[in-house]
Amino acid sequence: MDNIMKVVIIGGGACGPKTAARLRRLDPRASITMLQDEALISYAACGLPYFIAGSVKPRNFLIQRDVASFKKLSNVDVLINTRVDSIDRAAHKISVTDTAGDKSYTLDYDRLVIATGANPVIPPLKGIELKGIHVLKRVPDADEIIALIDKSVSKKAVIVGAGLIGVEMAEALVARGFAVTMVEALERVLAALVDDEISDLVAKHMMDRGVVLKLGQKITGFEGSEGKVSHAVMEKERIEADLVILSIGVRPNSKLAKDAGLEIGQFGDIVVNEYMQTSDPDIFAGGDCVANVNLVTNQKAFVPMGSTANKHGHVIASRITGGKEKFHGIVSTACVKVLDFNVGRTGIGEKQALDAGFKVVSALLPAPDKPEYYPGNKEIIIKLIADAQTGRILGGQGIGPGEVVKRIDVLATAITMGMTVDMLADLDLAYAPPFNTALDALHHAANLVRNKMEGRTASIRPARLKKKLDAKEDFVLLDVRGHGEHEATSIAAPQVKLIPQPVLTKNLENLPKDKEIIVMCRRGSRAYQSACILKGQGFEDVKFLECSLTCWCGEVRGKPIL
Repeated sequence: MDNIMKVVIIGGGACGPKTAARLRRLDPRASITMLQDEALISYAACGLPYFIAGSVKPRNFLIQRDVASFKKLSNVDVLINTRVDSIDRAAHKISVTDTAGDKSYTLDYDRLVIATGANPVIPPLKGIELKGIHVLKRVPDADEIIALIDKSVSKKAVIVGAGLIGVEMAEALVARGFAVTMVEALERVLAALVDDEISDLVAKHMMDRGVVLKLGQKITGFEGSEGKVSHAVMEKERIEADLVILSIGVRPNSKLAKDAGLEIGQFGDIVVNEYMQTSDPDIFAGGDCVANVNLVTNQKAFVPMGSTANKHGHVIASRITGGKEKFHGIVSTACVKVLDFNVGRTGIGEKQALDAGFKVVSALLPAPDKPEYYPGNKEIIIKLIADAQTGRILGGQGIGPGEVVKRIDVLATAITMGMTVDMLADLDLAYAPPFNTALDALHHAANLVRNKMEGRTASIRPARLKKKLDAKEDFVLLDVRGHGEHEATSIAAPQVKLIPQPVLTKNLENLPKDKEIIVMCRRGSRAYQSACILKGQGFEDVKFLECSLTCWCGEVRGKPIL
């Protein structure tokens, strides 16, 4: 009889259960043991903010499988409340402790899988031990936060960190009736996710919905009474709160691997090859404890995602059973819901592209997600980033109440396949009025990038225009919308001059040829057309305002566009 392979999996979050389930399908005879250091396994950690918000209920909807179902369906032995203390690579053994029974013993393995995930960053601040200060990683964390929400007297919360978990928790707490203050050491919301233009729109939307943002500022400690938090302390301010969420970020949980002498990477990650093997060929690692190759830059990036962890598990199971599947890498795709706005990104941002040595061209473009005549259409804003020399698509981002994520997924595919803006402009996307416009926002963005590459247009972004207005520069800000649109929403500045596009050619004498002219409209299309008209009539210093009023984050007279 052939020897039965012993596989031990450390971690029961995403990668571990995926590995175990597929391994059983590939090898019906293998001995598979999965260890978890808590009572629950295979739960939807990404759904915890929505459970706290009340959008997901009951609680057991978050639990994908329990110990009994794993044994019944996949014949996997699951040991919960079991801590792995060390790995003896030479003997192919691990030392473990049953934390419930306080019993220690060893387990043999032929192949070992480390799927220990990542740990939240908890800064050593004064008062950090006070009750009411929480991270959100596991289901019990969510249970405790919900209990604090129900008992809260002040209904005031502070969120430390404006990353993915931070903005998701802001939405959850606003939904539960809390006044939320978010404190972020960096100058931007979602700074690691999106470029400045998209980040500014996220921040504006959050503030419009009542979230107080303290950007470029730090928490120095916490105060409380009777062991409970009452205030978050900054350098010049104290913020009342009886609930604090720490969402500063996470680090790979790689201590076991490091102590065992496995190679560790620049992010504190466990180094793996394309088969998810560590520096010890009998030990595999996957999920949030490893970094991945970014397919745009070919450099390692630490981007923890449950979706990626599941793909890792698929590859690990294949390799353990003799398969040749590889994990090729990621394009850093992510999305988040921010108070009824959808935000997404893929590839690399503009600064990342410049830092990587690319010559960059980009476009910022708003559009409806379906025809404006069709009921339920909503605004989206797309940013497309490309290599100015080759036209290769490097990245894309989006925001708005409309269907953003569909476009991000298309761009993720395009980037993975090495597509150019020429190919994107011709891409045969599905069209029918209930789903899309005849030319998708991505088609328009690709065409705008091509126009820039061919030198057909000059543009300016809203943030740059705001700086020019704040500096009181002498130029003409030409609004080519209709009178009704201008009266409903306009930028209050002396540089603004209204000439609707239909009568523009009849009023050229009212525009100076010796001044810079920046043309604006609602979304940018009419502004671009009008800028072309002016250039054709001999006006030399003409630009159009990309995204125009849709992306304007400054003050307006009347009702904001977005």
